[in-house]
Amino acid sequence: MTETGPDATSTSPFLPLADPVFRSLWAVWLAANLCLWMNDVAAAWLMIALSGTPLMVALVQSASTLPVFLFGVPSGALADIVDRRRYLMFTQFWVAAVALLICLAMAFDLMSPGVLLVLTFANGLGLAMRWPVFAAVIAELVPREQLPVATALSGMAMNTSRILGPLLAGMLIATLGPVAVFALNAMVSVLAGAAIYRWRRPRVVTALPSERFFGAIRVGLQHVRASTRMRAVLRRAFAFAFSSIALLAMLPLLAKQQYGGGAQTFTILMAAMGGGAICGAMLLPRIRRRFGRDRLVDLGCVLHASAAVGAALAPNLYVALPALFAGGLGWISTANALNVSAHFALPDWVRARGMAFYQMAMMGGNALGAACWGQVAGSFSLRTGLLAAACATVVGWLLTRRLPILGDPEEGPLMPPVWKAPEAAIPIDFRRGPVQVTVEYRIDPARADDFVQLMSESRRVWLQNGVLSWNLLRDVSDSGRFFEQFVDESWADYLRRHERITATHVALKRQKLSFHRPEAQPMVTRCIAERIPR
Repeated sequence: MTETGPDATSTSPFLPLADPVFRSLWAVWLAANLCLWMNDVAAAWLMIALSGTPLMVALVQSASTLPVFLFGVPSGALADIVDRRRYLMFTQFWVAAVALLICLAMAFDLMSPGVLLVLTFANGLGLAMRWPVFAAVIAELVPREQLPVATALSGMAMNTSRILGPLLAGMLIATLGPVAVFALNAMVSVLAGAAIYRWRRPRVVTALPSERFFGAIRVGLQHVRASTRMRAVLRRAFAFAFSSIALLAMLPLLAKQQYGGGAQTFTILMAAMGGGAICGAMLLPRIRRRFGRDRLVDLGCVLHASAAVGAALAPNLYVALPALFAGGLGWISTANALNVSAHFALPDWVRARGMAFYQMAMMGGNALGAACWGQVAGSFSLRTGLLAAACATVVGWLLTRRLPILGDPEEGPLMPPVWKAPEAAIPIDFRRGPVQVTVEYRIDPARADDFVQLMSESRRVWLQNGVLSWNLLRDVSDSGRFFEQFVDESWADYLRRHERITATHVALKRQKLSFHRPEAQPMVTRCIAERIPR
């Protein structure tokens, strides 16, 4: 099945790099992921020296990814309500500070398995803060039709760092020890932060105050819950991440136990997976045009499961390398298809929050899966753990493959605005609320069932748009009289909701008006909560 639409038109895998701003931030992303992979490699190898049990080694991956599960959504909310440039810069300096703490702990002989896990967790906080804001920035910098290619480039940067990071880390560990890796990470992170400082991001001017932090989290959660496509993407992402992480989390043990190697062997295995992912990113535009996003997920899951089986059963390193190459190809195919589907399911105003939920699903699955498969490998054997994870990949794919992730991208806000704020007869502060809006419809009772069916779609759309609550009321003494009722948290939220009007909302309004019997427009009443003195 071929795929049509915006993500089918971009055939060059390097097209977004023509933009100097995107090129600069892509280089920052490459550097950030280089530090991430170097840190993970050094931490995993250091944990083998401190405690070589499979569970403790796997917990390094869990400690690295668990912060994304716990703090990804608050980070996404911040990325939607604060200056994204400053926030992205702060994340780089955070990672640099953690790397320096690791160096100090090793220099003063304070390092232990527990301390390493805590500091790895702190480094993971940098990833939790950085990923949602960078995902939102990508959509700012490129046209929508280039978004699939831009996300593939971000995946290419991640997997280029997956090759270079372990290579650099392996060389430094072999010559200078793990402390040199963390020192280099601190320096690279500071340089990346300085590069972000030079970016002059255009300011978005609005008369409304920024969203409140907890209100932004609520709206983001509500949007995802009301979006059928986004829920499908999250379920499929979690299922794939839970099982696919086993191969990556067990690579240090594969290198040492199954293939009898050391840091150099581990680096070669990582490079094989990264090389497959880079090759896949280069081929993705062509493959996507031929098969479509749904088939990409299918092919990726099957490839990755086959790679886990191949790595588990390979008699030597030379047989394992092609399997790991295929595993990297399968991983990038599935991850990119799901990533693009998440982007296309989200409007711009909630993109960072929505991508934070996507990140939470992926990294939460990784954290849980790494601990689970590490326990299986420790209780039985490394080979059993990998084979069980491969079976879980296939089962998860079969259980979720019918969940819909395809569809046209959300249409952006209409310009010029199609709605004008009402003139208030009383002074209203932006923070005052809640605000109740009631729309009265006069419907032919014979068409009431069809109208109620349409209003179920209205409920979904307005909940996605941030209303605190939505209800449809019917007059008990007049069967053709209906009231659509919205409640917004504040007057600013009410005004902000109407800044997010899209062609979808306008078309829905026209459908609702087609049921309204009188010539005049439905009566609209806007009320705001009155403060009662005590």
